[in-house]
Amino acid sequence: MEFFADTAVIDEIRELNEYGLLDGVTTNPSLVAKAGGDFLETVGEICRIVDGPVSAEVAAIDAEEMIKEGRVLAAIASNVAVKVPLTLPGLKACRVLRAEGAAVNVTLCFSANQALLAAKAGATYISPFIGRLDDINLDGMELIYDIRAIYDNYDFETKILAASIRSANHVSAAALAGADVATMPPAVIRGLVSHPLTDKGLETFIADWQKTGQKIIR
Repeated sequence: MEFFADTAVIDEIRELNEYGLLDGVTTNPSLVAKAGGDFLETVGEICRIVDGPVSAEVAAIDAEEMIKEGRVLAAIASNVAVKVPLTLPGLKACRVLRAEGAAVNVTLCFSANQALLAAKAGATYISPFIGRLDDINLDGMELIYDIRAIYDNYDFETKILAASIRSANHVSAAALAGADVATMPPAVIRGLVSHPLTDKGLETFIADWQKTGQKIIR
């Protein structure tokens, strides 16, 4: 499974990338607004930090405007994935932009039928929102299983990008369900390494080593 950071905070992206934990980044105008700074400049800087895909979302809702904005975003760097909403205009924009060679992330997916449409439109990524479904008492993870089955039935190449991930449990469940990618806040990525037994074991090892009075580097 690939890990994407869902953020526009440059320092956090750089830190995670240095750990070797990032395969890509997802952004949108809301995340950039929270982080501050110019949208296009921020996307460009992120693209220079990470080698993998950087999803940058259009602001338009009309197909022709989405296409125009998508072309601007795709021109920022070769690793930009244009993000469009899962609407009929968004699917039209997806088809056109994919034909022009741009990667496209179709976002705001909440049903298997929507995911099927996105795949038929040639989407590079489909972004089902797990957490938001959980918020309204629906099983977000069940959607990942359903999309995986449909895509495997017809050999669709669209990658399932599990989004709206809120916890470490979401990450492991999405991996078990067959998601290709999980995009999550940096805090969730960092939290995946944590376990109380790891901490306890490390404390024991350090204490035992100190008792020996030895050094590895002399």
